[in-house]
Amino acid sequence: MPMSPSDPTPHPENSDRRENFWVQVGRYSQLAFILPAALVVGWLIGAALDRWLHTTWLYLAGILLGIAAGFIELIRTVLRDTK
Repeated sequence: MPMSPSDPTPHPENSDRRENFWVQVGRYSQLAFILPAALVVGWLIGAALDRWLHTTWLYLAGILLGIAAGFIELIRTVLRDTK
């Protein structure tokens, strides 16, 4: 039954679909922050270990681990939404 302009009560299936859409938008937009944050955290940990252990290559390992952590979170988010 279509909603008339004078009927202020929305149908439950429309509001659930709209809420679900906005929840998905929120989940996918958080990836724009999680991927770079994981990379920066990995880099910072690697740089701190470089200073502490007097090495020059651990920051690269930290960057790679940060990238891997970001992609793992990306895959987990996509798989959670496809169920």
